[in-house]
Amino acid sequence: MAKAGMSAAAVALLLLLGFLSVSPVHAGDVCVSDSLLSAPLNVTIREIEVNSAVVTWEILEGDPVIGFAITQQKKDVRMLRFIQEVNTTTRSCALWDLDEDTEYIIHVQSISMAGSSPASEPILFRTPKESEKMASKSPDEVMMEEFGHAAQLRAGELIIIVVVLIMWAGVIVLFCRQYDIIKDNEPNNNKDKAKTSSECSTPEHPQGGLLRSNV
Repeated sequence: MAKAGMSAAAVALLLLLGFLSVSPVHAGDVCVSDSLLSAPLNVTIREIEVNSAVVTWEILEGDPVIGFAITQQKKDVRMLRFIQEVNTTTRSCALWDLDEDTEYIIHVQSISMAGSSPASEPILFRTPKESEKMASKSPDEVMMEEFGHAAQLRAGELIIIVVVLIMWAGVIVLFCRQYDIIKDNEPNNNKDKAKTSSECSTPEHPQGGLLRSNV
């Protein structure tokens, strides 16, 4: 009897487990892990300069990503810089205002309408020194940069010269117009002077002789 009771209990337990394993999932019973995004993949730091760099990443196909979030932290420093952008499909972001010869730690997260993904694996990189960057450049690159700076200076100088010449041309045109106006008014001034001098001359006697006083 004891063995039969144990067998019945075992069968009942197996039936209960089978029912739970095939029980339907209702619409409201959403698994939390299904709603989470995957962490960004293949996070890479490129174009590392003295004061800037570019971080790139990839996402799993099908993830409803609408933006990204990046945390930037100096190594051994607690202060963080948080960069976030939404309504974008870009998979890269420029990091600016970096300090030279400094190590940084970067994390990237994807953003969807439901929330944020887990952070990516931390990426560590170091910005070079100014002297190291200059030493790594070839003579041709240095010459091209110097030529570019010289071209910019020359362009600025040419702009200043052109502006000064335009101002001088305007002054000359204005002077010529004023001179023409003064020259056109000279005949009228001469006529007015002649008329005034004739009116101020000594009046003659009606009979043609000069008036004399009686002694």
